[in-house]
Amino acid sequence: MVTSEALHKKLKEFFGFDTFKGDQEVVIKNLIAGNNTFVIMPTGGGKSLCYQLPALVMDGTAIVISPLIALMKNQVDAIRGFVANSEGIAHFLNSSLNKAQVQEVKDDLLKGVTKLLYVAPESLTKDDNIQLLKQCHISFYAVDEAHCISEWGHDFRPEYRRILPIVKEIGEAPIIALTATATPKVQSDIQKNLGMMDAKVFKTSFNRPNLYYEIRPKINAEREIIKFIKSNSGKSGIIYCLSRKKVEEMAELLCVNGIKALPYHAGLDAATRATNQDKFLMEDVDVIVATIAFGMGIDKPDVRFVIHYNMPKSLEGYYQETGRAGRDGGEGQCIAFYSFKDILKLEKFMQSKPLAEQEIGKQLLNETVAYAESNQCRRKTLLNYFGEVYKQDNCGACDNCLHQQPKFEGKEYFVTLFQLIRSMKESFKSDHLANILGGVMNSIIKSYNHHHSRFFGIMPDKDDKFWLAVIRQACVLQFLKKDIEQYGLISLTPKGKEYLEKPYPIKITEDRKFEDTDEDESITNEAEKHGGGGGDLQLLAILKDLRHSLSKRLNLPPFIIFADPALEDMSIMYPITLDELKNCQGVGEGKAKKYGKEFVELIDKYVKENEIDRPTDIVIHSIGEKSANKKFIISNIDRRLPLDEIADAKNMEMDELYTEIESIVNSGLKLNIDYYIKQVVDDDKIADIYDYFKDEAESDSLIDAEKALGPDYSEEEVRLVRIKFLSEVGN
Repeated sequence: MVTSEALHKKLKEFFGFDTFKGDQEVVIKNLIAGNNTFVIMPTGGGKSLCYQLPALVMDGTAIVISPLIALMKNQVDAIRGFVANSEGIAHFLNSSLNKAQVQEVKDDLLKGVTKLLYVAPESLTKDDNIQLLKQCHISFYAVDEAHCISEWGHDFRPEYRRILPIVKEIGEAPIIALTATATPKVQSDIQKNLGMMDAKVFKTSFNRPNLYYEIRPKINAEREIIKFIKSNSGKSGIIYCLSRKKVEEMAELLCVNGIKALPYHAGLDAATRATNQDKFLMEDVDVIVATIAFGMGIDKPDVRFVIHYNMPKSLEGYYQETGRAGRDGGEGQCIAFYSFKDILKLEKFMQSKPLAEQEIGKQLLNETVAYAESNQCRRKTLLNYFGEVYKQDNCGACDNCLHQQPKFEGKEYFVTLFQLIRSMKESFKSDHLANILGGVMNSIIKSYNHHHSRFFGIMPDKDDKFWLAVIRQACVLQFLKKDIEQYGLISLTPKGKEYLEKPYPIKITEDRKFEDTDEDESITNEAEKHGGGGGDLQLLAILKDLRHSLSKRLNLPPFIIFADPALEDMSIMYPITLDELKNCQGVGEGKAKKYGKEFVELIDKYVKENEIDRPTDIVIHSIGEKSANKKFIISNIDRRLPLDEIADAKNMEMDELYTEIESIVNSGLKLNIDYYIKQVVDDDKIADIYDYFKDEAESDSLIDAEKALGPDYSEEEVRLVRIKFLSEVGN
């Protein structure tokens, strides 16, 4: 057995550290003793050293299985910097190597000088490599990013399921599995699939006290991001986007606004990825923009912010990605922009997958939605997801704790909910329970006859969303648990059963309300009201009064004149000319000329009376492609080209095209798409939807419209007629 003294000596010799971090020493000793070892340690906790040091002190070659080519290169370079060739060589074996490089790796392996061999799981399964490794003395196997083995992990890779049979074929040796994120379910999957149920588990707290968590409504996120980065000038950061296209657009947008940024995604060739990564590491650029789907192997300790332009598809993914901030223990700001539309897009992506995968995906996505919409401490919610209890009531480092919402007595709601769960024999998921209590009539409710239950719509003033918030908080408080194996069935814990027998006062909050928002086109900032600064609330109220009186005078719905985001933008930017007004969201030349005069006059007067210093540095430069797209769309609509053909010509999804058309109409331009609407929407439906926006609607919200009109009207139908209405009435 290697002594503690000897390990410390090697730690200093190879890595230059005087002391081990957290559980590193006991993990290393356990592995050297020949035991299977399972390490769950947050990003930045020092997982890599748990297998690098043992590999250097043990006889033979350690096989490190990693999914990230970029990370392999990083780690091999780092090891080579620490260790002289005479003491062992680190290599990687993957698809990026040429024949001569592969031969060099093989020669060193057979000579027995290689101490660490990094392989991708795909490379491990190749017969040539299996035969090669059979000839080597293997000290141990390290499975990095071990969550990839589980369908419930955030980055499932089927090839990881083949690791165990191949290990048995090459020759058995101790296994160390490492991950930065693992829920109890994923932990169990990893151990089963690697045949290491006997492994000693080392689990470090998932709490990263130096990280600040914030969720903002996705209203003009582009403007928000630019403002944020400029206010944190010179700091390194990562921005995550859902698609490669958005990554490229975002990187370009940042560059034209004077921010040094580069894209990083799987669609770039290996050389470009490596160059962009190196420039980021060497601080030639400040910001890397990357896809959520592509695992980044960037190990940079001083990343000061991580921004999610799109919410990830799981909380594990979110935790992993935010964990790239503040790895040196310094400041780390984690800001995510939330729109339910993004969630719907992620759901659409799942539709092509097998049904079981869809179910898992939806459940993981629901957890993300719950996290985003909750008013509870972000840290408490996040840690609860990973099976850890955070005991403090206020973490002091998330938006919800810094801007606490009023709490109210929850005893009555908990008792009602728990009684329902017990009466239903703990056999239903949270959505169904919330629908019963909220009085939502749908086909599933009817099929179970649950609309006849005494609990159906038990409190008329509380809807299904309210009850979902109650369920989530009961889970965090350990009164309820979700059965992951059964796709999220809700049951009472012993603590919950005790509470039902002897209820006591308990405070809860409602969820945050997020307006349905479109992808940002131009620049505004409703998000500032939610922890990001804030517009002039007094001016905003005056502007709304003016809009109200103008709408009465013109007999138009208020949102036709200027939508709320436009007024909010005015309350931040204080435009006093029509040209300045056009910088506000949804205010093009047409709208500015038609309705703007009274607004800029009012703002000018307000600014003078209150001696306000107007912002002068808030102009955001846009990239040209969008305006080119707009010209293309307008000219082809004028030619009466079908909208699906216009979308195909620009390689756009229909959703993207509708967003572009809405932006054009909102800016004050008239567009006539009647020729297309008549092809896809019944005349009766056109009349119903049009009348709704004309006579009933309080805003142009799509969600409100769909609720009011009912399930017979599709989102596409409502959206198309809304465009028609806004164009005809507003412009």
